[in-house]
Amino acid sequence: MQGVPEQFEHPLDVAQFRRPAHRTGVELYRAHIVRHTFEPHTHEAFGLGAIEKGVERFRYRGSDHLAPADSRVMMNPDVLHTGRAETVGGWRYRMAYIDADVVEAVTGRRGLWFRDAVDHDATLARRITTLLDALWQADEPLAFDGLLLALLDGFGDQARSARPAEEHGTPRFSRVVDYLRDNLSQRLTLDGLAAVAELSPFHFLRAFRDQYDVTPQQMLMALRLFEAKRRLADGQGPAQVAAEVGLSDQAHLTRTFARRYGVTPARYQRQLRG
Repeated sequence: MQGVPEQFEHPLDVAQFRRPAHRTGVELYRAHIVRHTFEPHTHEAFGLGAIEKGVERFRYRGSDHLAPADSRVMMNPDVLHTGRAETVGGWRYRMAYIDADVVEAVTGRRGLWFRDAVDHDATLARRITTLLDALWQADEPLAFDGLLLALLDGFGDQARSARPAEEHGTPRFSRVVDYLRDNLSQRLTLDGLAAVAELSPFHFLRAFRDQYDVTPQQMLMALRLFEAKRRLADGQGPAQVAAEVGLSDQAHLTRTFARRYGVTPARYQRQLRG
């Protein structure tokens, strides 16, 4: 793994992204993180991967989770999460971020959901690591798609056929999240968001935090940075992206993007082009 983002504090902290040119909705990621702490962020896709070495601690759906070496990690779409090393030497891992419609198309199963964030079957975890490494190196579209099916089959024992009702969130808060997505570049207020939720401001603030384990501002920033990531992947310049997603300038984008995804915007774009 080559290249260290400027914001990383430790020379061993590295992260790389790759997207296959022929298959939209799939992004591969591999990293070795020692000191960096990932702020709450979202990929708005299934995050499926394995820990190769060390232990990760992450916040997900209101709880802290530990993912040691030879464990599988499973994250559902739209769920904010964090990440940091639990061991002195950090943790090394691989992930695939796969849009829900791609998962459905590949598996033939609709509405899949993962109840557990971490699974400790070492044999399966090592198999997932091998598959993710093969996907990263695959240079033929046909080979890549066959490996993608094998990867998703490798999580079949953990996949549920339907999302539990209690994880859907309340409809009014779903409206708030949609409102945030539609107004990323605007200066939003607590009173305005509370009006969307039809609650008093601080009642809304408490209830929103209890529902999503983040404040509305943290949710807004996660959505801004995910949209920035999407626009950067489409080739837009960082300065334009910063303005369109509501960040103060390109430097603000660089700092906040690296905190959530582990690379600077410019390095992310170079990795995808490479």
